[in-house]
Amino acid sequence: MTGESGSIPEPIQELLARRLARGIARSLIARGFATLTEFFLLNGRRVDVIAVNSSGQTIIVEIKSSVADYRSDQKWTEYLEFCDVFYFAVPVDFPREILPEDCGLMVADDYGAEVIREAPAQTMNGSRRRAQTLRLALTAMQRLGRMNDPDGFL
Repeated sequence: MTGESGSIPEPIQELLARRLARGIARSLIARGFATLTEFFLLNGRRVDVIAVNSSGQTIIVEIKSSVADYRSDQKWTEYLEFCDVFYFAVPVDFPREILPEDCGLMVADDYGAEVIREAPAQTMNGSRRRAQTLRLALTAMQRLGRMNDPDGFL
């Protein structure tokens, strides 16, 4: 079901992105990472999925649920300095040839994600890594606190 411009209607696109995020998280957890979705970076940009492993390696995954979604959002370059590895994740029927070849690529669904192209590794700035890791911990703890006590003061 597509809109007049050939794009997926926004509510369906958001649902698809949430479903893909679940599959991506499952895949990253299987690789030894902990994940958060919809995390705000220090530059104010919100990433779809961010993951950290016990070594501190940070992965950011940008979900693109449709061609229109990819073409309308070019903020992803502002995520690169906040991770060691960057991936695009798309549904199986997405035309992968339109994505930049110098980024990692995953194909995802509700239940998992497969790495189609490994992402080139870079090293995140150490002080940025420390500040972001602290924010990740605080964000995760606040979310868990709200789940445990939805009527609390968080």
